[in-house]
Amino acid sequence: MSTAIPQTWYMTQRHLMVFARQPAYAVITLVQPVIWLFVFGSLFKKVVGLGGFGTGSYLDYLVPGVVVMSALSANLWAGMGTLEEIQRGTLDRFLTTPVGRGALMNGNVISSSLVTALQSVVIVLLGLLGGADYPGGVAGIAVLVVASMLLGTVFGALSNALGMLVRERESIIGINTFLLLPLTFLSSAFMAPGQMPSWIRHAADFNPLDWAMVAGRSALSADPDWSGVGIRAGALLALAVAAVWLSVRTFRSYQRSV
Repeated sequence: MSTAIPQTWYMTQRHLMVFARQPAYAVITLVQPVIWLFVFGSLFKKVVGLGGFGTGSYLDYLVPGVVVMSALSANLWAGMGTLEEIQRGTLDRFLTTPVGRGALMNGNVISSSLVTALQSVVIVLLGLLGGADYPGGVAGIAVLVVASMLLGTVFGALSNALGMLVRERESIIGINTFLLLPLTFLSSAFMAPGQMPSWIRHAADFNPLDWAMVAGRSALSADPDWSGVGIRAGALLALAVAAVWLSVRTFRSYQRSV
């Protein structure tokens, strides 16, 4: 335990340095959220007239959805980085060092979570510039960012496990593409639950993406349902712990195969 934390932080810094050296990538990842916020948001701004959105502004409703969707989209590709390190032999070289196996995997996940937090804050600020209102204030924004980080941890860890299992770019791309749209549209990302078909509404109840969105929206509202926020945040935390455990177990399986 005494060495696990500094080793994990070292590996986290290593991944963050790679991100810092690619500022263009950070800008490009914000293109899609901007399109969702200002193009899609403007196109469907009158949909709030249907009722059930809890706000008179569609942008207010959309911002938490875009934050969470961006966290999902970014972290689904974490396995590609793991796969590149396997193919370059970098991961195998680390296996000859005293670095803990958990640190090798968790450094990637933690760095992705920190990048997700930064991206989430930028999207919230963009929404604010566009006229979004956050009655929940700083506390509500913090809950939304933490929810997006937990969701990112879930799918980042699962993506790492997937990268070690399939070890093929095409397989990762195919699986990610298959998951992204169903997870997005079987949620309340764009539409109030009361306006959705009943089967989609029930499917959303089991969708971690929706848990993060509902927790974030509630925390940002003028009258948050903190018990509901706590339940969904706790479910995300439990899922994140399970995903990280699975990722580490998969890595140990990979280690035995080399």
